[in-house]
Amino acid sequence: MVDITSDRIETGDRSVARAKALARYRIPDSIFEVLTRSAAIVVLVILGGVILSLIRGALPVFETFGFDFLGTSSWNPAKERFGALAPIYGTVISSLIALVIAMPLGIGIAIFLTELCPMPLRRPIGIAIELLAGIPSIIYGIWGLFFFAPFLQANVQPLLIETFGELPLIGALFAGPPYGVGLLTAALVLSIMILPFITSISRDVFETVPPMLKESAYGLGCTTWEVVRHVVLPYTRVGVIGGIMLALGRALGETMAVTFVIGNVHKVAGSLLAPATTISATIANEFAEASGDLYVGALIALGLILFFITFLVLAGARLLLLRLEKRAGA
Repeated sequence: MVDITSDRIETGDRSVARAKALARYRIPDSIFEVLTRSAAIVVLVILGGVILSLIRGALPVFETFGFDFLGTSSWNPAKERFGALAPIYGTVISSLIALVIAMPLGIGIAIFLTELCPMPLRRPIGIAIELLAGIPSIIYGIWGLFFFAPFLQANVQPLLIETFGELPLIGALFAGPPYGVGLLTAALVLSIMILPFITSISRDVFETVPPMLKESAYGLGCTTWEVVRHVVLPYTRVGVIGGIMLALGRALGETMAVTFVIGNVHKVAGSLLAPATTISATIANEFAEASGDLYVGALIALGLILFFITFLVLAGARLLLLRLEKRAGA
């Protein structure tokens, strides 16, 4: 005969023990939830404080010049005439050129490391690429000013002027004397600086592709290019785009290296060989010497503009990723 009473007692004891265990673990879970939520709130508070500080510092400039501050390139501290068009132009164009150069190179290196490179060479090449990301930006600037810019002035820029200078539309991009420093030089240095970010992130996401998918494609007779195009890139496109956007954010905010090689001239020139300036370079060069609320406010306004440019780039990347995910789900 089964003792029903003893079974109920044992079941009740187990329930009580389980409840005590849950109560014991509930307190650490609550503490962990509070800590993580507080960390997220602190980040939002800091971000909001940065935005409010920039807006407050930039208000005198926008009250004085209005939106003409964004559409003019004049920059004369002595007469207190300021315009942000030249720094905005230099920032956007140099970053885009750097991205156009570094993106195919970085993705190509990542594909080589994951699909084609012999195993003994993968680790040394990967470490060499990652070391580029660890070099301080001022080292890139010194190298660019004393070695890279003279090389471009003596060898590359004259060739570009001779080859493309007489063409109807493209010629305007390579007009003028070979200064060495300029917009193109800054873009090339930036492309070298952001190359490790694109390569490292692309390589890491390429390695997450399940081997079964690639082996199945090879089993069907696909070439390496077809496997990369139809299997690897579609599977990892979200991570690759994220790495590209991270590199673009680095290029937009780079200061010291660009300051050394861009020429620091407040002028919007059609030629890529002409000296120019960027937002970060302008702030770094002039903030220590800025005097007067309007001058300081103009530099803070440039920082606010750079913040919004970066925000728009990240928001656009996020919308692109959402569209890709929605298309993949459909």
